Amino acid sequence: MDEQAYRDAYFVDPAPAARFQFSGAFGVTLFFEAFTAATAYYTAVLGPPAYVEDDDTRGWRIGDGWLTLLKGESVTSQHVEVQLRVKEPEEAERLQRAFIEAGGAGPAPSDQLMYEAIRSCPVRDPFGVDWLVFSRRK
Repeated sequence: MDEQAYRDAYFVDPAPAARFQFSGAFGVTLFFEAFTAATAYYTAVLGPPAYVEDDDTRGWRIGDGWLTLLKGESVTSQHVEVQLRVKEPEEAERLQRAFIEAGGAGPAPSDQLMYEAIRSCPVRDPFGVDWLVFSRRK
């Protein structure tokens, strides 16, 4: 299905009025019992954290927001996926490779329609967190 057929099939027209004026999503916070291992994994993927508080909080700048790791009871669900949008498809593939090289797993990148035409690069970290790294296709 091409992108226009996809839009015609699945988007409501006219779109319902927005109830709130969102300016974006600020960040994601993940809790890990294996905090030291999780910190090492995300440092291998993203580089050193930009925020360090005591022995139980680490933060990485992600666009305008933050990825925050906290020491605590791990709550993972196969019903949640964290999505990271990057500027270029090649950057999505590069970030997916970094997740995998550090110990994550994921299928080969693919082109998908998900609200728009994207390059999809899913990955699961070693702790069971699902990530969708993606970019708008060129």
